[in-house]
Amino acid sequence: MSVISLSDKAAAKALLSIGAVHLSPKEPFTWASGIKSPIYTDNRLVLSYPEARKIIEERIAEAVKGFCPDADILMGTSTAGIAHAALAADILGLPMGYVRSSSKDHGLRSRIEGKSVEGLTAVVIEDLISTGGSCIETAQALRDAGATVPGVVSIFTYGLDRAGEKFTAAGFSAVSVTDITAVAEVAVAEGYIGADDLAIIERFRAELNAGK
Repeated sequence: MSVISLSDKAAAKALLSIGAVHLSPKEPFTWASGIKSPIYTDNRLVLSYPEARKIIEERIAEAVKGFCPDADILMGTSTAGIAHAALAADILGLPMGYVRSSSKDHGLRSRIEGKSVEGLTAVVIEDLISTGGSCIETAQALRDAGATVPGVVSIFTYGLDRAGEKFTAAGFSAVSVTDITAVAEVAVAEGYIGADDLAIIERFRAELNAGK
């Protein structure tokens, strides 16, 4: 069990074309954690661009079919995965729902929104896998509610070893449509960055893994 990337170049190109992924190897971004990163990702932008959205949602649907052809329902993470779960579920003709980050403090006090998942095979839909913690928690909430949960399908992953280790320890797998290496390679081919910048981005990922 691990995080597997399909390294889809069309998806990578779509993300770059709308600025959902920014690459700046020589003037890195600062993440909330303080890490200096050559990449900044905001996949929420996908929803605002119909052409890119069509590519991404079709790739998510294809990934679900390949990963879990007997899926009964798609469940989005809150909040970034909700819209992608709905759109991919529409392509696949499946029901969808989502999992709140915490239970409501009113009404039925439920955390899982949508039809009951008990006895169903549910695939979690996420926009981004970094360390994997939040989507693993979502998958576990569904498992606790009686669903069979093979794991997560995401749009993008940084390809961190620690994420794979967390998925393995929790008993889940993950498939990502594309990843940091595929995006960087497309960015070089499309002229967003220079060929020398590819080594900087790969070194960044290697250093993050070394620091696990």
